[in-house]
Amino acid sequence: MSKFKLYTLISAICMMSVVFYSFIGFSQSPQPRVRLVSPAPESRIIPFEAEASTPQSPVKLALQAEDATGKALENAKFDLEIFTPPHNPWFTTDFPIVEGTKLLDIETIAPKGQLEVQTMLPIRGNYQLKVNVTPVVANAFKPIQQTLTLPVAENGVKYRNFAILAVILLLVGLGGGWVIGGRQAITPGEIAPQQVRLLLSGLIVVAIAALLFVNISAEVAQSQGSGHAHNHDHHDHGSATAAEVDNSGIVRQQGLQAQLLGSASATVGEPAALQVKVTDEKTNQPISDLLLNIKTTMLEDGWVNFASQTVTDSTGQFSWEQGFFDGAPHKLTVEIAPQPNAARQFTPFQVQRQIDVEGVAPPFMVRFISLAYMTAFVIVGLLVGLRLRRNLPLHS
Repeated sequence: MSKFKLYTLISAICMMSVVFYSFIGFSQSPQPRVRLVSPAPESRIIPFEAEASTPQSPVKLALQAEDATGKALENAKFDLEIFTPPHNPWFTTDFPIVEGTKLLDIETIAPKGQLEVQTMLPIRGNYQLKVNVTPVVANAFKPIQQTLTLPVAENGVKYRNFAILAVILLLVGLGGGWVIGGRQAITPGEIAPQQVRLLLSGLIVVAIAALLFVNISAEVAQSQGSGHAHNHDHHDHGSATAAEVDNSGIVRQQGLQAQLLGSASATVGEPAALQVKVTDEKTNQPISDLLLNIKTTMLEDGWVNFASQTVTDSTGQFSWEQGFFDGAPHKLTVEIAPQPNAARQFTPFQVQRQIDVEGVAPPFMVRFISLAYMTAFVIVGLLVGLRLRRNLPLHS
């Protein structure tokens, strides 16, 4: 091989190495990203507890858009979708209808590159946060698409209650197996001793009662929403003389007209489309860059389901989709205020509207599997009791 060819080969190898290592260095360099600021990674989040004795607050979620150097991206437009953990029929949650559904879909502008929302997380598991960040000013930065995972641990009280129930069912089966396994005389014309027949009859009654309890509880939960709505309407009617509350979703104050549009009713497990619109009452022109303080409250117990602070867009509107997991009336309240340095100043005011949420009974298969688990514990205890009684030495 001539020296010229050797030098050419060495040069080609060196150039390829430079390109290769440059590509590796570029691929490993920091990229723009969305970081979950709150809750902190070390914090432990538990889901909503329906029977909690203390007031519960929604979880504060804070997302920060950053460039490759970790600096906040200003004037960013966030599109956030939150999905609940996927459906698992074998290990269901307290609200099986909302498993694998969209909990929230919100699109807003973040001047400082940070989006903050508060939402109640109803069930355990890994929530998926799909984030799409784009610049308000074209080509200000490269758009970011990212999916974040937010783990929510089950409340330890649920495991304790499950263990207590399992022990009780095992003891019931164990006692039954001990009775059946004993030597008992059978009188003529009977297929089994009297104690055995009484025990089996008792187990059948318990199984029927458990099945009725599960199904009736589901039906009551489904109709509870309409009952809550009726009671709430009656309460409002009785107290109307004390304080008039405008529930029309339209307020006209200080030359402005605010409207709450979208769904007036919702169904558990299905996101409801909601919208705020603010216009000039005289010119009917949209008012942009108004501060909005949005809050959805469950009327019966008073806990906050969703809260967010945002602004109206160029059309004077703000739209979002929100999922409900409790079949009861909710109140949507929006406080409208001007920007601190805006030319048009006015006293902040509120517009509100009630949203009737229809509950949905758990699927039959979920109820059947729960009943099968309870029956399985009794059967296991029964078999253990039989085995222990048969292995017991007989005394003459």
